[in-house]
Parts: sequence; structure tokens; C-alpha cells
Amino acid sequence: MADAAVVAPGIFKAYDVRGLYGTDMDEETAYLVGRGFARVLADLRGKGTAELRVGLGRDMRIEAPAMARRLRDGLVAEGVSVVDAGLVGTEMLYHLVGSRELDGGAMVTASHNPKAYTGVKLVREGALALSGDAGIQDIRRTIEAGLGEAPGGGEVEAVDVYDDFHARALSFVEPEKIGPLKVVVDSGNGMAGPMVGPLLERMNLDLVTTYWVPDGEFPDHEPNPLLPENRSFIVDRVLGEEADLGVAWDGDADRCFFIDSAGEFVDGDFLTALLARQVLEREAGATILYDVRASRAVADTVAELGGTSHMGRVGHAFMKRAMREHGAAFAGEVSGHYYFRDFWSADSGTIPALLVLELISTTGRSLADMVAELRSRYFISGEINSEVADPEGKMKEIAAAHSDADVTWLDGVSVDYPDWHMNVRPSNTEPLLRLNLESLVSVADMEAKRDEALALIRS
Repeated sequence: MADAAVVAPGIFKAYDVRGLYGTDMDEETAYLVGRGFARVLADLRGKGTAELRVGLGRDMRIEAPAMARRLRDGLVAEGVSVVDAGLVGTEMLYHLVGSRELDGGAMVTASHNPKAYTGVKLVREGALALSGDAGIQDIRRTIEAGLGEAPGGGEVEAVDVYDDFHARALSFVEPEKIGPLKVVVDSGNGMAGPMVGPLLERMNLDLVTTYWVPDGEFPDHEPNPLLPENRSFIVDRVLGEEADLGVAWDGDADRCFFIDSAGEFVDGDFLTALLARQVLEREAGATILYDVRASRAVADTVAELGGTSHMGRVGHAFMKRAMREHGAAFAGEVSGHYYFRDFWSADSGTIPALLVLELISTTGRSLADMVAELRSRYFISGEINSEVADPEGKMKEIAAAHSDADVTWLDGVSVDYPDWHMNVRPSNTEPLLRLNLESLVSVADMEAKRDEALALIRS
């Protein structure tokens, strides 16, 4: 019997199972998660564990092979047929689950987290994510209740999904139209090198590859390009090489980030607006989703092009569900997650990179030029965190202080005026409030509104 002391409850997060390797999680944890996942997935699918077919993948972290092996053992112990793709990027696992109509999938990865972390991302059929309020906590409860004897009887099939995934990704663009461009790419020693690299090498690109080989030691920098210190290298390299742009990926390569030719980081909501334009040019009237933090650039762009837009909650589990509910063709998050209906409504770090390269190539406009146009109209603060003792009480105070605005509570509190708006939402794991604010007047107006909001939040 397994008891509650075996697994640290804190590893069961809002969107994945994750913790410090050797402290919070180890191979035994992976085995238990595998068994618990099998049982929860069987309940969700309305079938026995022996009827399940589950995809499995892993990233390049040092402990990932051992963690994946034991998670696989846990699935097999419950009678599951495991389709093992081996070393892949996270979106390749999503593709495996979606394209082969599997019952679910498990990706052994700690995504963008530092070297010391390990974890598992879990999905059900159609690559729909499990989350803290829809599956992940059920796995915790299943393990804590005691798993008993394993029935056994599962089996493993090893598969290679690279060619099939590459064909799917290429279907989103016209490869022959891409280039000539000089592009600096930074994999951060993560999975983008083997996943995206073979596609980029087929195109008319002058590629400057950096930290392109997977290495779980992360000898160069942490695989999280959202942190300025982790992208300073690629900014310098783009400028030094006089490149057309730079593209950086996080560790498991399901997010990509862009640096324009002026060395400026492209914010995720502006990138969402540019990608929405491409989607709508190909699919008139399409529905586009964006998260509560986003610039009005997204909704305005969609409206200008005759599409329909909807705001969604932050987080891939919520966004994927909302895409299905609205029949959306595309969704983008400020954090660099971009989702495509024709890719199982899943997030991809490959497809946005290809689309941006195609956009620059076919329009003849630089990324810097296109983003400058947005920056001249929309003045965003970026996300600012504040430690707050009572996040819920503070959000109510914010709402009361802006009673003349349109106040909504989709995800945290959103305050909307005609010429500025903000969202303040709590962290899932820490006593923090996260502020995102935008003015449609000027940088100075944004800064003044931002400072007023922070004074209220921190008072």
C-alpha cells in the first residue's frame, strides 16, 4: 500500500506535477503518478485501465530517462498500453496523443524550470490538459488512498513521431515562401534543436544556431526566455549578427519568444495580434481567443479583420477547453503559449516560429516595423508582481475603488475604462498579485496609472 507520506502534496500544481528532483520527487514518485494517472484517466474515459492507450515522452533533463521509465512502469502495472515516443518536445507528445487518438499522454518535463526540477505534464484524449481542478488533484487523492496490488498486463510500443510531427507543422505554412532571412535561434540546450531545427534547415534561411544541442545540465543559461537575464545573450547576438530576428524557446520547446532586428523583445500579446492577422487572412471570420492580461491590440486587430474574439482565463488547461467551447481557430497568451485548432487546440513552439518567418518573408516588412506600429498605439506595463497578505481582499478593494469602470471577475479582477484597463490576478502558488495594465493614451499615462495601481495594491 502507498500512503500519503510517500508523495509530497505540494508537487500537484495547477497545470502539472512538478518539484525538486530527489527532494520532492524521484523515480518512485513517477511510478506512483503513473499508476494514479492510469486510474484517473480510466474514470475520465469510462473504461478499464487495461483498455487505455497512453502516449509517453520525455525531455533532455538528466533524470528524465529514469523518471519516464518508472512512470511507464506504473502505467504498465495498471494494464495500460503505452506508446513511448522517447526524447521529444512537449508538443510532439500532444501530436502523438491527438493524431493516434490515444486516451491520454504523459510528458516527463519540468518545462522552463531550472536544472534541479523534474515533473510531468498530463493530458487526456485530444491532448486536453489535466489541471489542478480537473484531474491532477484526483491523482493525488488516488495515490494517498493507497493503490494496493497492481493488476499488471500492460505493454509498451516504441514509436518515432518526428517525421509525422514535422509534416503536421509544415502544413501551417508555405515553406517555399520563407526566406531569405538571417535568423538567430536559441534552444537554451532544450528540445527545440532536434524538434524545430530540421524544419528550419530545409528553408532559405541563414541560421545562426546557439545552445542548439539538448543538455540537461543547462551549461549556458536556464531554459526560460521570459526572464531578461536568459535572453540577453540572444539580444546581443541578433544585434551583433545584424540578423532579421531571433527566436528562443523554453526547455520543452512548447513556447517560443521573439527578438526583433532592433534587439527588442516582442511581447506575447503583440505577437498574438500578428498571428491572429495571419489566421484571419486564411480563415475569414475565425474566432480568436486571448487571455485577460492581453493588450487591446488583439481584440482591435481581430475586429478590424472581421473576426470574433473572446477573452479567456490564463493557463493552458483553461485555454484549450475554451478553444473547444468557442470553436476557436487560434489562441494566444501573454506568456508565449500559442494554440491552434488544427493542432489539437494545443500549444506549439514550432508553428508560431514558422508563421512569423512566413509573415516577414511574404510581407517584406520587418518584425521590428510591425511591432513598432503596435507599440505606438498600445502602451503596456508588462506583468508586475506584488506580495500581498490578503489577495482576495485586495482585489475587492481594487474593484470598489474603480466602481465607475466595467469590472469583471473572469480571472482575478479586470478593470476597464475606454482609454485604459488593467487585470489583477492572484498567483496559483504564492501570496502574490500580478498586475497587467495598458493605456491607449501614452507611455506617461500608462506609467502614472501603473504607479497608482501599485500604490493601491501595496498599501
